[in-house]
Amino acid sequence: MGLIECKGICKRFGEKVALDDVSVDIPKGQIFGLLGPNGAGKTTLIRIINRITIPNSGEVLFDGRPITQSDVEKIGYLPEERGLYRKMEVGDQAMYLAQLKGLSAAQARHELKEWFVKFGIQDWWKKKVEELSKGMAQKLQFITTVVHKPALMILDEPFSGFDPVNAELIRKEILRLKDEGATIILSTHNMESVEELCDEIALINKSRLVITGGVDQIRREHGNNNIELVYTGDTAVSGIEGVFTVLSDVDNAGRHTAVLTLGEGVSSNEVLSALLQSGIVINSFKELIPRMNDIFIKLVTEEA
Repeated sequence: MGLIECKGICKRFGEKVALDDVSVDIPKGQIFGLLGPNGAGKTTLIRIINRITIPNSGEVLFDGRPITQSDVEKIGYLPEERGLYRKMEVGDQAMYLAQLKGLSAAQARHELKEWFVKFGIQDWWKKKVEELSKGMAQKLQFITTVVHKPALMILDEPFSGFDPVNAELIRKEILRLKDEGATIILSTHNMESVEELCDEIALINKSRLVITGGVDQIRREHGNNNIELVYTGDTAVSGIEGVFTVLSDVDNAGRHTAVLTLGEGVSSNEVLSALLQSGIVINSFKELIPRMNDIFIKLVTEEA
């Protein structure tokens, strides 16, 4: 049983169907990627989980029971559309938002000071929010999303606008929060981040659930049963009927990089054994597993 279970969620806005019978199960203590092209329905589902929007049918369970407003207080939500009070001082803004999440003034100050030091913005406590760069403001919003240590964190495009150094800082904090037991929903278009961070994903397209499951499992299921072989030899490798065919073979001064397609039911070990008997020197031999970016494009294009 997941921390969040969405069962048969349907949502319409007038004639527009935003979500059509979407069911996802978000396990406790994992990072769950919510993927899809713009307008697919991801934000609507997030807003339903947060009880900002009510579905036309279906239900959301929190820890096995219908979600309530008190459960929503255990959620930290970082929306894609950021929003801060520009004329407030940074410290006052952070304190206000932290206390809205249920922290006492003393708790809020203690936790925020630690986060400000960690993110290198401790000197900005008395500055005005409008003086912050975009990256600084996003750091502040990330801090106020997680400062109350919520059981569930929903992060919508958390890396947007960050330079590589600060994006890595956020990635490390997301992984640390997971290690401490948090459940995290990560909505992003950054497929590299999905592969690095997510345990499971759900892909929504045109209001419907296209695929859900473990990242590694999905990548393997969408593979083409191909092997990359790097070898040296006087002649190019030839296919063996029923065992493998050679899709491509590039010769770079006697060092070959070839892509092989395995025959149906043939194992990698069988191919490797056949190659060793052919007299070539094998430098590397690895399964080619498609990237999440390629799978995303393939599935979304097929649905078009």
